[in-house]
Amino acid sequence: MPSNFFISDKETEKIFCTELVKYGVEYEKAVLTAKILASGKPDELLSPEEIRIVKEACEKWFVQNNRYKKLKSFENNSV
Repeated sequence: MPSNFFISDKETEKIFCTELVKYGVEYEKAVLTAKILASGKPDELLSPEEIRIVKEACEKWFVQNNRYKKLKSFENNSV
């Protein structure tokens, strides 16, 4: 079902940045990554440096998010 509301690029940046920082990505790297992701540019138009920054931040987010999920599942199973 399509959504009828609009989220600005700035709001999208804030959401990405918050998620990245929440899971341990350094603030400066999270801000840069959020700007790059919110821009919506295809990978072909990103510089190698931008790709590296995004890749590092997203890998950190992925590892920490999975760690959090695992800990939550142990917590829920032990109760």
